[in-house]
Amino acid sequence: MSALLPLIETYRGGTLECLHHGAVAVCDARGELLACAGDPHWLSFSRSTLKPFQALPLLESGGARQFSLASEQLALLCASHSGEPMHVAQVDTLLQRAGLGVKALQCGCHVPMFATLPGAQPPEQVDERHHNCSGKHAGFLLWCVQHGQPTANYLAPGHPLQLAIRRGVAQVTGLSAEQLKTATDGCSAPNLAMPLSRLARAYARLALGTQDAEFGASFAALGGAMVRHPELVSGTGRADLAFMQAGRGDWICKGGADGVQALASRSRGQAIALKIADGSPVAVQAATVAVLDQLGWLDARQREELRPWRAEAIANARGTQVGQRKSAFTLRRLAG
Repeated sequence: MSALLPLIETYRGGTLECLHHGAVAVCDARGELLACAGDPHWLSFSRSTLKPFQALPLLESGGARQFSLASEQLALLCASHSGEPMHVAQVDTLLQRAGLGVKALQCGCHVPMFATLPGAQPPEQVDERHHNCSGKHAGFLLWCVQHGQPTANYLAPGHPLQLAIRRGVAQVTGLSAEQLKTATDGCSAPNLAMPLSRLARAYARLALGTQDAEFGASFAALGGAMVRHPELVSGTGRADLAFMQAGRGDWICKGGADGVQALASRSRGQAIALKIADGSPVAVQAATVAVLDQLGWLDARQREELRPWRAEAIANARGTQVGQRKSAFTLRRLAG
């Protein structure tokens, strides 16, 4: 079996122009592989799909109760948000609960993602709160305050917080902590690499909520917050928002940089993990819709709602259709 297969093809004037290679794993909460394309055990950095599990130490130690976190704040812990006012307001709340200022966040800052929306009016000055990972970092700070740990070096791989995250992710994925490869993410936090099948297993467990034997209460709180507030997990016009809205409360969806996508079905206790090798966001979204369609998870309404994310027609700046985008794979069914 080839490690990476063509998942999405693009054509211009009927001629093949681009091939986006990747791999797909579909697993249940026990880790059983149900379907795949390419190598389902392809090693991939989890990037921002890791965020719900990076919040586990705070939830497991009673942080949500201690800091009176509502579901809106829990959603922000898991977010790659657009830096809209609704997101910044929740980050402010998290920092207030921690008793810390904006400069305690070590994620850096960038122009907020919503600045590219038509008619957007981004702030004249941006700070760390506008970074798409600021909710996660605010959660890190809450854990440090809760445990009396230093906040100045909370991103160091050897910091007690990062060690706790690593242990938790190992438990959720069924790997040892030593098997999780580590590197630095775009927001300066440690990130963990794992086989796609293990990422899918982790999301299937997240989807189980209270039925998960180890982390049931935490998964119920985090997964529930994500589906109740998808606009806070992502933002206006973003793919994760569209997918979770189409899922009508059943799908927990989280993308990551450089071509990673995870999506879990709460009713099925199953999840998809997908990687596009060249990191194309359009290809990731198109491939995710194709996987959902092949699995039979889409009804007619959902298929229509997600049509823009399949992005079949390629248009130029004048709106003229100049090409088309097609899925190029068939899932191999293994079980279930």
